[in-house]
Amino acid sequence: EVQLQASGGGSVQVGGSLRLSCAAPGFPLDDTGIGWFRQAPGKEREGVSCISPRDGSTWYDDSVKGRFTISSDNAKNTVYLQMNSLKPEDTAVYYCAAERSYYCSGHESFYSNWGQGTQVTVSS
Repeated sequence: EVQLQASGGGSVQVGGSLRLSCAAPGFPLDDTGIGWFRQAPGKEREGVSCISPRDGSTWYDDSVKGRFTISSDNAKNTVYLQMNSLKPEDTAVYYCAAERSYYCSGHESFYSNWGQGTQVTVSS
C-alpha cells in the first residue's frame, strides 16, 4: 500500500515558522498533484495549498497567501509547505494528499490518497 507521510509539525509562537514535509514514495511527482489541508478542532477540513505537476502552478487559500509557500523536490518525492508568520488560527492538524493527475485542487474530494496528519500549534 502506497502511503503518504506528513511530518514537521510542532509548537511555535506567533510569528514563528515551520516547514512541513510530505513524503510521497511511489508517487512520481511529475504527474501527481499534491495538496495540503488542515483541520482545526471543531472545524471541517479545509484546503490550504496545492501544487500541480503540469506546470508547477500553485494555489493558496486566501488565509495563507503571502505566508505559506509550497514546493516540491521531485528527486526526493517530497513536497514541502513552508509556513511563516504563523498565527494562532493556523493551529490545526495538517494533512497532505495526492492524486495521479497533471492538476491539483484545494478540494479534498479530488484526492484519493491521504497521509496521516501532523499537528501544528501556534501559541501567543
